[in-house]
Amino acid sequence: MTDRTQALSDLLAFQHETEALASIAGRLEWDQETMMPTGAAAQRGEESAAISGVLHARRTDPRIGDWLAACEGAQMSQADAAKLRLIRRNYDRTLKVPARLAIELARVTSVSQGKWAAARAADDFAAFVPALQEVVKLRQEEGEALADGGDIYDALLDDYEPAMTAARLDEMFGEMRPRLRALREKVLEKPLPQGLSGTFDTVKQMEFAATLATTFGYDMTRGRLDLSVHPFSSGSGSDVRITTRVSADDPFNCLYSTIHEVGHACYEQGIDPAYALSPLGQGVSMGVHESQSRIYENQLGRSRAFTGWMFAQMGEAFGNLGVPDAEGFYAAVNRVRNDFIRTESDELQYNLHIMLRYDLERALISDDLRPADLDAAWNDRFEKDFGYRVPKPSVGCLQDVHWSVGLFGYFPTYTLGNVYAGCLDAAMRKAIPDLSDQLAKGDTSAATDWLRRNVQQHGSLYRPAQVIENACGTAPTAAPLLDYIETKFSDLYDL
Repeated sequence: MTDRTQALSDLLAFQHETEALASIAGRLEWDQETMMPTGAAAQRGEESAAISGVLHARRTDPRIGDWLAACEGAQMSQADAAKLRLIRRNYDRTLKVPARLAIELARVTSVSQGKWAAARAADDFAAFVPALQEVVKLRQEEGEALADGGDIYDALLDDYEPAMTAARLDEMFGEMRPRLRALREKVLEKPLPQGLSGTFDTVKQMEFAATLATTFGYDMTRGRLDLSVHPFSSGSGSDVRITTRVSADDPFNCLYSTIHEVGHACYEQGIDPAYALSPLGQGVSMGVHESQSRIYENQLGRSRAFTGWMFAQMGEAFGNLGVPDAEGFYAAVNRVRNDFIRTESDELQYNLHIMLRYDLERALISDDLRPADLDAAWNDRFEKDFGYRVPKPSVGCLQDVHWSVGLFGYFPTYTLGNVYAGCLDAAMRKAIPDLSDQLAKGDTSAATDWLRRNVQQHGSLYRPAQVIENACGTAPTAAPLLDYIETKFSDLYDL
């Protein structure tokens, strides 16, 4: 065995163990959201800090630099070359962040998450301000370390969507915002479609959510479905878990949150098993990840064809739904109405919610907005964008968990995911001309198989934009998404 071959073998073995430890850290986060006793928050903060310290030490181990240098010029497979590219990128970025800061971020965000949940439940924004101030300060410090004199927000964004910049987002959002606002105004002038009525047993909701999960290809032998305050997906490979939430008078909250998280989970379950516990063994970026959850939830799950099947299934499970027929059910699923909650927003307005958050978090990171003023700034911006006032923080700036755990730079990847999903849907429907006929029977397999082959199996083998371009044949743009939204809602609302 040559020295280069040995160095590559040693590096990948070391990385395999690091990825396994990172999976354990992820399981701690899952437990905190689902099973952990509320009184364990402080101890969990210390546990999270401890494992973050171990991971940071491994990720900055000087042997990584030596192994990477020794691997230069070695003959290797495409997959191994991609692994080395990602290891080098992560190593270089991690070296810039002091161990003290990495450990403190893990400790503070673990505790802050609990403070956010309590403040949200009590509708007490002031109670959350000290924690938010601390998180913002630490993330600013991290951004400065990563930016090397460049834009701090871009440095944080790069964690979630490598190579993306605020300048490119501004251009994309600038293209999208006028068309979305114009269509929104026209739609809201129309009568509001009838929604579901009645009370929907929460146990039956969870049972039907599990049915939907498997209908979309989620492998329950390698996952599980639980309840949490904020739905999420966690894990990779052979252990990918999802959560949802229930509301007795709004089953769509549970069911579409489940389909959304199944999209994330199927991405992780669909990655080539050979990449497990390696840098290639997870989704390549949050934007591409979100493309899977959104295409499952929206282009597939909210389509006229699939909701026709779903109407019949829900009728069997719950009885009278309060809508007369499948077309009425389709309209109820896709209602456009004034609302405050991002995760419950329709496709037309969703990206306007993201643009609000994107602008506010950039202002927080640049010190143009003080954390103490976030609630007022949110309420003013929301009224400007949507035309009505936010009544309380739990449906305003406290509705999302992201800032409490330091995920600055994460929000815009939701809209990127929608953009990517628009591109993928257009390509997929060209490849599967009878897709609507299959969805009308509750058969998603052609769509999910296409996505697995063209996106999911590759994990992080390719760069984010390249994944979409390989699947679609063209570079991603916002045009397919905007065309899809305009066509769908113009038809639905007879514009």
